[in-house]
Amino acid sequence: MTFQMVQSKIHRATITDAHLDYIGSITIGKKLIKASGLLLGQKVDIVDINNGERFSTYVIIGEDDNEIKINGAAARKVQVGDLCIIIGYAGLDKEELAHYKPNVVLVDEKNEITQIVHELKG
Repeated sequence: MTFQMVQSKIHRATITDAHLDYIGSITIGKKLIKASGLLLGQKVDIVDINNGERFSTYVIIGEDDNEIKINGAAARKVQVGDLCIIIGYAGLDKEELAHYKPNVVLVDEKNEITQIVHELKG
């Protein structure tokens, strides 16, 4: 049996662009990808803090370290400047759960990393 757990989270990132005429996905800057441990093509949930929208898409890697760009039809669900939470999941078995530590990347209004923690707080 596997359990779907939060693997990575980028918390309160600012959406820097929304590009409707694109096949789809979320573009995340290289530095944020590396810090979070998200993977190219990985399914993620996006939660828009400003309007409550929640949707799933997949990750592509951007050139700008701090970019967060929503592409395709999902661009209609956000506005540039909105804050969002990006959540990636992984399936873990019971043995892996004993060593489970998510990567939580906290960012400022310019998507600069302010802290990385390895726990989920309530």
